[in-house]
Amino acid sequence: MAVISLLTDFGDRDAFVGIMKGVIWKIAPQVQVADLTHWIEPQNVLHGALILGQAYSYFPPGSVHLAVVDPGVGTQRKAVAVRIGDFYFVAPDNGLLTVPLERAEKSGNPIHAVELNEPRFWLPEVSRSFHGRDIFAPCAAHLANGVPLDEMGSRLESNTLVRVAIPKPSRTSTGWQAQVLMADVFGNLISNLTTDDLGEQKIERVVIAGTTIERFTRTFGDAPAGSLITMFDSSGYLSVCVVNGNAQRQLNVRVGEPLEVFTY
Repeated sequence: MAVISLLTDFGDRDAFVGIMKGVIWKIAPQVQVADLTHWIEPQNVLHGALILGQAYSYFPPGSVHLAVVDPGVGTQRKAVAVRIGDFYFVAPDNGLLTVPLERAEKSGNPIHAVELNEPRFWLPEVSRSFHGRDIFAPCAAHLANGVPLDEMGSRLESNTLVRVAIPKPSRTSTGWQAQVLMADVFGNLISNLTTDDLGEQKIERVVIAGTTIERFTRTFGDAPAGSLITMFDSSGYLSVCVVNGNAQRQLNVRVGEPLEVFTY
């Protein structure tokens, strides 16, 4: 059975997500729809790209990942469908697909991309402000029904697809300079420093917003409630956390806040 995942910045107060599901099921009633998240920060393409990058590979082969964070809706930005490895992606061409594209280029996986410019796969009427309903949802449903990618539109070279700049950590004489990429619902501050970056290095301490954190743990349970800790999260990113608390609120920091990571 085909699977379509949905990632948007629509929230769940309005009918936008439900309408997109209705469009999908009208075309492909057999499809399972998985809500990845609808709480991407509004118009924040980088946030959407990071969350999609964390999640897509956990889905079954052949899944269609439909992502709509689209501040350029109604403009000349392209609507695209891309096959990368075992997965299909349907999204505006604005950088949402940066992580799977970069991984594919690094690993040598083939990338097959088309512009979704065949109106027969859209809804009959297309608005200037809801392409998630009018273009992306129907195209994702047709892909899930087995329509070949090349029938959906004109072929694109993968190097023309838009990427967003994902901040990278940098080496220093004492360790690493990193920064907060995002905060999760628990207030954990997720940085851009990974286990792969560190290799065999060990963390001595982390300084963020004038606060020095010397407690590095493997799990939340390794420190008492209320402790300010650093640890690697389930995706391998160094995170600043408060055990049973909220590090973002306690430290009063935002995305982009620098971290100085001392290693040995």
